[in-house]
Amino acid sequence: MKTILALGDSYTIGTSVSAAERWPLQLADALRKAGIPLEDPLIVARNGWTTDELETGIQAAGLQGPFDLVTLLIGVNNQYRGYPLEEYRQEFAALLIQAVAFAGGDPGRVVVLSIPDWGVTPFAEGRDRKKISAEIDAFNTANREETEQVGALYVDITPISRRAAREPDLLAPDNLHPSGEMYALWVEQVVQVVMPLLQ
Repeated sequence: MKTILALGDSYTIGTSVSAAERWPLQLADALRKAGIPLEDPLIVARNGWTTDELETGIQAAGLQGPFDLVTLLIGVNNQYRGYPLEEYRQEFAALLIQAVAFAGGDPGRVVVLSIPDWGVTPFAEGRDRKKISAEIDAFNTANREETEQVGALYVDITPISRRAAREPDLLAPDNLHPSGEMYALWVEQVVQVVMPLLQ
């Protein structure tokens, strides 16, 4: 049975959606339907986590690798709290090195997802949406560069997240986090990248 480790924050634990709608669970379902025998993903993620809090969570989880696939999506809360971009880059790079170790030292089995843009959601009403989007783009430039440097895989789901500005069904009832429908769109992209790794 293949194994998946999913590391992240609210977007990985699926805040405001059912457990079955979380994107790592939807990914597992899609892969099983394609004939890949898979255990349920192990998720280390919590609503509100920053890079340093994910690091603490990983230490507390006492993870035993290797895993066939490791996913990493982290950083929105660093941006939301106004933490420095350079600090994010350093902490993200360290998390990425850990992710590669959990994948048995193979960066080709690590998939990084870009940070969604919460600036398009109703939650951002009254805030500087352009500034939020620009900062998200800067954080994503940093995490993409670090990902490419180690040779891991990158999936850019930010354009999908921005569709929520005109497609309210893509948001959960809290008007901030993605709905199961948006997560399904993410999974369509992730599946194309990870299918060749797991077959």
